[in-house]
Amino acid sequence: MQMETKDLVKPEKIKQKVQLVKGEFSPSDASYVIMSLIDEKINFHKIQRLQKWEGNHHASTNELDDRITELEKEKEIAREFIAKSRKLNSNLKINGILEITMSDNQSQI
Repeated sequence: MQMETKDLVKPEKIKQKVQLVKGEFSPSDASYVIMSLIDEKINFHKIQRLQKWEGNHHASTNELDDRITELEKEKEIAREFIAKSRKLNSNLKINGILEITMSDNQSQI
């Protein structure tokens, strides 16, 4: 009688980290990196808002509008912080880690 072997199922990774930005930057370079990232995210939400509106001119875009406003505020906060570092003639260290996690319904794969 031969025993059947079954492969052990390895749990799939449901969380991933990506080192997006890491290093020391001049105020000008830091400003470029930070503003570019924030602007890309703002543009992403603006495109989502436009697509939602094109699908239904009466659809609510309040959530997207609020997120765009939040990002604009964060951009201004970053701009002020970078301006302070310029006045102090100080470089800026940026450590931007993007953490990606599968949502609960996908972790059952």
